[in-house]
Amino acid sequence: MASMKKSIRENAGFPRVRLRRNRKSVWSRRLVAENRLSADDLILPLFVTQGENKKTPVAMMPGVFRLSVDLAVKKIKEAKELGIPAVAIFPSIDAKLRDAKASEAVNAKNLICQTVAAVKKSVSDIGIITDVALDPYTSHGQDGLVKNGEILNDETVEILCCQAVIQARAGADIIAPSDMMDGRIGALRDALDAAGFEAVQIMSYAAKYASNFYGPFRDAVGSTKNLGKADKKTYQMDFANSNEALREVALDIAEGADMILIKPGMPYLDILWRVRETFHVPVFSYQVSGEYAMIKAAGSLGWLDEKAAFYESLMAFKRAGATGIFTYYAIEMARELRGGL
Repeated sequence: MASMKKSIRENAGFPRVRLRRNRKSVWSRRLVAENRLSADDLILPLFVTQGENKKTPVAMMPGVFRLSVDLAVKKIKEAKELGIPAVAIFPSIDAKLRDAKASEAVNAKNLICQTVAAVKKSVSDIGIITDVALDPYTSHGQDGLVKNGEILNDETVEILCCQAVIQARAGADIIAPSDMMDGRIGALRDALDAAGFEAVQIMSYAAKYASNFYGPFRDAVGSTKNLGKADKKTYQMDFANSNEALREVALDIAEGADMILIKPGMPYLDILWRVRETFHVPVFSYQVSGEYAMIKAAGSLGWLDEKAAFYESLMAFKRAGATGIFTYYAIEMARELRGGL
């Protein structure tokens, strides 16, 4: 053994390049790290519900709650104090307010508008992102109007434009259409501009896939039972496709999107990477409810270190090129990062 070691050392060709040298200590690994995760990268999704001082757990998402407006404002204040730059708000409305035409979506006093106005009154310098889609408001759970079993595109876009304008009027900073109707970005841009909201940004869910990872979210906003056994495959993207995502993104940028969102997250890091490499615009990704639930479940069983797994998964988004990440773990991660994770 000694002679073998000697012969290796005497061999001038034996690795002069030793990549392990840069990994030998904590300070060195920090010094050469290619990507960083900070609170600036995090967007907190929140579910809001009617009532006051109301906090209802989402069964399939441990640690996530439906919050009444007053409690949502408190949570957003906490997010701001931790350095999180933006929150995304999703409604869970009373079943009595849902109908086939999504009438509540264009009610200027609806739950989302109430929440946005309350946040703007109480919290400064944090971005408010609002979802533009009809599924939280429809009795059938689809993102668009339905006629004879078909999801109507153009008629849906007309309602989305009204929905976007009332959200902007309430104070939304970023309008985020998640509906996947064709042509809606251009129509929304025109509608916002015509209403005097030229400065309101559009973050397009340009590549939103018909995924199996949305289940807990649909439960949180109350659309699971309404949707039943139906699906959204005629408008959300086929998860077998990649090139099609680039076409969707190109169209939305041409129509006026300021930012692009890829959804879901980790199962679609290849899409995120391709979009980031192809287009020079901010590209965000969404660690969706199913991804969150899996890590939480494995952590609760002791199969994973929850904190470490979330950190690694969020770093994977950064490595793939994400400008920022929607994650239900934003508050917890911002705390850990502040503590020097």
